[in-house]
Amino acid sequence: MKTAVVLFNLGGPDNPEAVEPFLFNLFHDPAIISVPQPFRWMLAKLISRRRAPIAREIYENIGGKSPLLELTAEQAKALEKQCPDLGEVKVFISMRYWHPMSDETAKEVKRFDPDKVILLPLYPQYSTTTSVSSIKDWHRAAGAVGLTAPSIEICCFPEADGWIDAQVSLVRNALGAAGKEAKPRILFSAHGLPKKVITAGDPYQWQVEQTTNAVVERLGIDGLDWVVCYQSQVGPLEWIGPSTDDEIKRAGKDGVPVIVVPIAFVSEHSETLVELDIEYRELAEEHGVPGYARVPAVGTHPSFVSAMSALVRKAVHADGPRISGADGRICPNSCVKCAWA
Repeated sequence: MKTAVVLFNLGGPDNPEAVEPFLFNLFHDPAIISVPQPFRWMLAKLISRRRAPIAREIYENIGGKSPLLELTAEQAKALEKQCPDLGEVKVFISMRYWHPMSDETAKEVKRFDPDKVILLPLYPQYSTTTSVSSIKDWHRAAGAVGLTAPSIEICCFPEADGWIDAQVSLVRNALGAAGKEAKPRILFSAHGLPKKVITAGDPYQWQVEQTTNAVVERLGIDGLDWVVCYQSQVGPLEWIGPSTDDEIKRAGKDGVPVIVVPIAFVSEHSETLVELDIEYRELAEEHGVPGYARVPAVGTHPSFVSAMSALVRKAVHADGPRISGADGRICPNSCVKCAWA
């Protein structure tokens, strides 16, 4: 049996010249800006042109490009090594807003000629702005190249054992490095979303909270000081909160050190390497936070690779069109945009 596993992620510019077209692709996605054409195209051109100089400065801090493709390739390679008993398994990468995108990857998968295609978004928490957008675009591209092998979608895995174990391991390391004298506050920081997306029934925020609760429970530390917060807010809309910025300022007022955990990112990219490591560290120093540490993204942590492997194995033997890290739907009825709704 030949199985193709497609890993989905956001993507990122691979050189300074790619920044503006990358931003255009992002803002031209109807899942991001839900206005009809030609207005969406016009808005995407305007926003990407205005934001490109700022974004280039951000990427200059990390070598002028995003490391996301190389890091995802490492995850793909690690996952392949975990699947020798499943027949011929090949792991592909499909990025949403920069190369390799769905059209390119669908052609590669078609040439591989698999018996089954497993779609694995590297977003532990499901959202219409990430997983749904990637899967929808994949089906378009797969149809365009005549890829007829049945596909199984892995919609989400907010509480998957290996994913949680990897986070717990990394947080414990950070707490150990802080020493027994320090009593830090843990900021579980996730990428934010406009509040209107959540009120429309998107399950992302609920699932982020489930991930965090599972990590805290498995840490098993009495009196642990922690909070869920959201970063990367842009534009005039009201976003979900509390914001990571505000929580850092509050820690300064309270005189407590912080450990920042990227609870919704599985790889390092600009939101971790620049926003968390540089911008928020400077904010912490400015507001008198007595200590600032950042937990790395899970990357190829063995527990996380095992979690991906377990999801793939479950999908290989699945009969329906999708699976999750649990058995079926976990979201409350208020999350009407749940994949299982």
